[in-house]
Amino acid sequence: MIVALIIACEVGFWVLLAAGLGLRYLAKMPRLGAAVLLCEPLLELVLLVVTTLDLKNGATPDWKHGVAALYLGYTVAYGHYTVKWLDGHAAYRLAGGPKPAGAGHGRARAVHEWKLWVRTVVAAAVAMGLLEAAIRYVGDAGDVSSLTSYQGAALRIVGIHGIIAVCYTIWPKKAPAGAEPERVKAGPRA
Repeated sequence: MIVALIIACEVGFWVLLAAGLGLRYLAKMPRLGAAVLLCEPLLELVLLVVTTLDLKNGATPDWKHGVAALYLGYTVAYGHYTVKWLDGHAAYRLAGGPKPAGAGHGRARAVHEWKLWVRTVVAAAVAMGLLEAAIRYVGDAGDVSSLTSYQGAALRIVGIHGIIAVCYTIWPKKAPAGAEPERVKAGPRA
């Protein structure tokens, strides 16, 4: 049941996103579109409650609970960023808004990758916190080895993403021929 719910939450995320952006830019109903977009966190709340109830009702902690924690961590750290990024592209493509800035090249791209890495650290911290809460909740009554293995997976994800950010720092992405070098912009975090 947890796996089906994770899939339903992911599909629901994209359906609500498409509906919200469609209402905002195609139907010219920005308030209703924003209201639909604000419903997205409810999906994650449902997943959290159902996963907790599953453990409360005596389910054996396994990989499904680990994946649910990783998914929840990811949506906490990247959900708003994804919605904002797609909203900018929808405004550009569907409503004649300004072209969204890309990740850039050189130092600007490296800074962008490090900001994404910080999001990954937040995602891992949330997932590890949820997993630790589940481990303590189950206690000695059950085998929690699968949950602890997912804590290790969260740390590995942080490490791999850190290596990617280091690579962009050491070997920066080159600008296309004839393009002006980009500068790192101060302002809100990506």
